[in-house]
Order: sequence, then structure tokens, then C-alpha cells
Amino acid sequence: MQASNQTQLIRGLSLIAALSVVVGNVIGTGVFLKARVMTCNVGTPGKVLAVYVVAGLLSLAGALSYAELAAMMPRAGGEYVFMREAYGRPWGFLFGWMSFFIGKAGSQAALGVQFALFLNAMLRGSLGGEFFSANVFGYTVPFGKIQIAALISILIVTGINCLAVKVSGNVAAALSAIKIALVLVIGTGAFLLASGADWSHLWMSNAGGTCEGVSAAARYGFGGFIAAMLGALWAYDGWNNVTLVAGEVQNPQRNLPRALIGGMLLIMALYLFVNLSYFYVLSPTAIASVSTNSSVATEVAQRFLGPLAISLIAAALLSSTFGTLHTSILTGARVPYAMAKDNLFPRSLSHVSPRTHVPTGALIVQAVWACILVILFSSSFDTLTDYAIFGLWIFYALVTAAVFILRRRLPDAERPYRTWGYPVVPLLFILAAAVLLAKTVWDVRTDAINGVGLILHGHLATGIAMIAKDPPMFGIILIALGFPVYWLWSRLSKTTE
Repeated sequence: MQASNQTQLIRGLSLIAALSVVVGNVIGTGVFLKARVMTCNVGTPGKVLAVYVVAGLLSLAGALSYAELAAMMPRAGGEYVFMREAYGRPWGFLFGWMSFFIGKAGSQAALGVQFALFLNAMLRGSLGGEFFSANVFGYTVPFGKIQIAALISILIVTGINCLAVKVSGNVAAALSAIKIALVLVIGTGAFLLASGADWSHLWMSNAGGTCEGVSAAARYGFGGFIAAMLGALWAYDGWNNVTLVAGEVQNPQRNLPRALIGGMLLIMALYLFVNLSYFYVLSPTAIASVSTNSSVATEVAQRFLGPLAISLIAAALLSSTFGTLHTSILTGARVPYAMAKDNLFPRSLSHVSPRTHVPTGALIVQAVWACILVILFSSSFDTLTDYAIFGLWIFYALVTAAVFILRRRLPDAERPYRTWGYPVVPLLFILAAAVLLAKTVWDVRTDAINGVGLILHGHLATGIAMIAKDPPMFGIILIALGFPVYWLWSRLSKTTE
């Protein structure tokens, strides 16, 4: 019995640690970088703040729905468990396939690359240059100091998460506290100390801002609103990740709903506070004209810190990226671990260290795959984020729909927390997710259709390269590949039993 106990996960994450997983995974670089693009998308401060409110309430609706499922089934793997129980093992496998190969590892690779780019900026470009490059499906894949720094960041954070989960929770709490402090410093400094501040900026609109890199189709109207929503949702993304470590949260029936709901309310308040401070200091036109080599946060901080602002924002971007990478690696490894326990992934991924009680096998394999994605996709940060976010939102909608399915199928199951506003709140989340996903697919359909046509006519490499230019469609194909993989895996598992 003792030997068995030594190979189990333990509940070492307190409420503060669980809350820190939510805050640490959500607050990344978007709060410092997205204001410029969103101002170009919708034109006025009021609309930018309204988009943040709508996106925040949408994310909160998802969190309210997830809280019921997490309190009902507080097990390692979170969303994988919810999908398995609501839709069956094939759909649970499909979520795990997406999470491991597309969602989590893609996000971690993107964060590693972003961390390396911010570090390079702090070091005044000393990480520039390439050792060599290769051509993969029509893409130039570079390899240099940037890529090495990204790989090292992923490996270091994986090493931290191989320690006891209580240590990982404490690290998450410390990094989240730093993030919150930096956001408060920028916002408070802007309100109290910045020169040129004026509340009248809030009633102005962008008139002649350069909007560098923002396409005309993503400015104003419905297209601009959707583009701004996607930007805000990226800034809010990650609220669901605490459910993945539900098997390690203390008193999960109480603490998981508190972490999900309390974390989202805190994040919404911080986002509105700091974005309001941006518009208090700078006019919408000035914000829209900020160079892509800078950020709105930097320009605002310079108004009260001078040259020190560059170092402050660089530190904020670095710490935010590192903190998000830490919580992503912490939570992401629990999905392949849970699947391996169900014999849906190789058994080696279910290995739990007898000393630290964490799934070291899953952590190591996850790191290897994330590093491969860094090497293949590091030349395009946007490709990596699009590659991850589209697949994740498909399953956000499906998991939220599981609330309806499980209430009907298991009406007498113990539910320590019930979704506030049911059935309206989860239904609104599902409908909004469907609109965003459909709009994204519609915008990229041409290249994807042409790519499929090329493949059907025997031009495999060219067709794949065409589809790969549209990460959402490429993501759908990669997710769909999970079905034949599940069938093969099930057949092989039966023959080896």
C-alpha cells in the first residue's frame, strides 16, 4: 500500500496557488501590447474598454460553467475528464490529442519564442543572427541564439515543475504577484504622475493614426469588432487551466470555483484599470500611431519614468511571459498523464516521481514536443498563437456544452457548485464561441480550399504548405487526425493486453 501511495499525485495546491494559476496563466503580454491594435480595430477608447468587458464577461461565462464541472469531477486532466464523461472516450482522446500536439505545446513554444525575443530586446540584439536555416514546406526555418534561448526557457521551467507541486504553486504565486504589481505600477503611475494626461482623451476617436501592420479589413465595423474581440480573448486566454490540476488542488469542491471566478473578476478589473490609464495619458490617435517596435505601455510609462520605462516594460514582458510559460507547463502535463492512466497514451507518461509526486514522464515528453515546435515555427510567433488558440476554443465550447449533457445524464450527481445563470450563461458562451470560430474559418477559407485541391491532385507538399498558411484550417485537420490515431491506438492496445 505504501508503494502505491508514493506514485500518486497529492493535493498540494492551496487556494492562493490555484488562484495564481488562473492569474499567472491569463495575464501575459496582451495587457501591455494589445491596446494599439484594438484601438485601430474599433477606433475609440469606449469601444476598446467595451470589448474588454464583453470578452471578460464571455470568459467569465466559460469559467462559471467550468466551475460546476471542476467541483463535480476534481481530477487530474480537467477538460479531458469532462470530455470523456460527457462524450465518451474517443472525444476525450481527441481533446487530449489537440491539447498535447496543438494547444498546450503550441502555446508553450510561442511563449518560449516570445520570451527569447523580449530577452533579445533587453540585451540590445545580442541574441540576433542565425547558425543555419532550412526550408520546410515552403517556410524558412531559422536556428540561432533566439531559438536556443527559447529552448532553454522551456527546459528550465520544465525542471522547476519536476519539483513538488507545492513548489510549483509557490513559484506561480510569486510570479503572479509580480505581474499584478507591475500592472498596478504602470496604471497608478499613469494616473498620478504622467505628463500630458487628460480625461478628454476618452471621448476622442482615432483620426489618422498610422495603425502599422493592421489591415484595412480589420478596422471598424463588424470585422474590426471581431478582430478586437480575438485580441481581447487572447489576452484573457488561460482561465481554464486550473481545472487541469484539479487533482492536486486542496479542498477542490470549494477552492476550484473560487479560483476560477475570483481570478477572472480580478483580471477583468486589472485590464480595465490599466487600459483606462493608457487612454488617460495618450489620445486614441497617439495610441494608434505607436510603432510596432514599441508598445503603448512603454509610451505611457515614459511619461512618468522617462528612459527607465523601457527597462520597466521589458521586465514586465519578460516576467509575464515566464510566468505564463510556468503555469502552462505545470497544467499542460496533467492531460497526457490522465490519458496514460486511462491507457489512451503510452503508459510511461503516467509515471509519477515517488519523491516529488508529479508526472515527470508527461512533463519531459511535453517539453520535447514544445521544443520541436520552437524549431519548426519560431520564425512566426503569430502562426504559433493562431495554431494554439483556434483548437483551444473549439473545445472550450464543447466542454461548456458538457454542463447540459451531464445535468441530463447525471441529474443526481453531487454538484458542490452549480453554474450561476444556467442555462443562459453557458448557452451565451457557446453561441459566442461558435460565431468567433465561424468568422475565423470564413476569413481564411480560400487558401485552405486551394490547398486541399492541390493535395487531391497529387501536389502534397505544395498543398500542405498552402493549408499551413491558414493555422485555423490546419488546426482542424490536425485535430481530425486524432480520430484515426484513436482507432489505431485502440486496436493496438487490445492486441497487447
